[in-house]
Amino acid sequence: MVSGTHTTRAALTPPVLAALATVYVVWGSTYYGMKVAIETLPPLGMLAVRFVLAGALLYAVLRWRGVPAPSRREWAWSGVIGTLLLGGGTGLVALAEREASSSVAALMIAVSPLFASVFARLWGERTGTREWLGIGVGLIGIVLLNLGELRATPTAAALLVLAPLCWTFGSQWSRRLPLPVGLMASAAEMLAGGAVVALLSVVVGEHWGPVSSRSAWALAYLVVFGSLIAYSAYMYLVAHTRAALSTSYAYVNPVVAVLLGVFLAGEQLSGLGWSALLVILTGVLLVAWPRRTASEGPAH
Repeated sequence: MVSGTHTTRAALTPPVLAALATVYVVWGSTYYGMKVAIETLPPLGMLAVRFVLAGALLYAVLRWRGVPAPSRREWAWSGVIGTLLLGGGTGLVALAEREASSSVAALMIAVSPLFASVFARLWGERTGTREWLGIGVGLIGIVLLNLGELRATPTAAALLVLAPLCWTFGSQWSRRLPLPVGLMASAAEMLAGGAVVALLSVVVGEHWGPVSSRSAWALAYLVVFGSLIAYSAYMYLVAHTRAALSTSYAYVNPVVAVLLGVFLAGEQLSGLGWSALLVILTGVLLVAWPRRTASEGPAH
């Protein structure tokens, strides 16, 4: 991620498409992965291990390849962004899921593109009419997908509102901060964010017990794919695409999560559920479709 650099945020280039596919599929699969992992692991403790391990591995590889270590100033800002994204974003979701269903969590996180567009406007980035339409269509699809599943305590509901606010604000703010260049930003943010989540685990009094092989393998998947690969892909999108597009994963992830539940866990999906998936994908298409530049004429 190249922070503070204003790049063209419209073209769906091959790297952007690859990053989108990675974030869409991998982060969608982490719903199932986290469900398996917390069978015998404490939620926040599991996330702390996930982020610290992923961050340390990525940092070690980058340093071995000669990438400069972050400066004190870059470490400080990486700590701020890592806390917002991983501590405030993912960490609060993990806390909320003790008292809320995963479908409620998916619904609330689905408002991320809306929050991102609002925050982007604070820094002068324009959100087009079609993007707003896509955001609205996607939210309607998420509501349809979760009809009958809206169960959460007031505390969990509040945490699930705060989580995407922290995540999207941190994502948009990171574009304007002096962060490390490229993947070193991801490594520093995961290390700092993981430390914050570890502190949260201690504060809430989580306890560790025997860990099953299923949970261990699920944690390994979350470290390598959910954090090392997908988080780095997401930070690339934040730096190179529009806010509405970089956060469009929030619509697709529930789709992937539902499909994995159907095919791996034997869950059933009603006709209304399949209709909701179609609506969600329509919203994503509206958000992701490239804008016409000022030099382009009307389509024929």
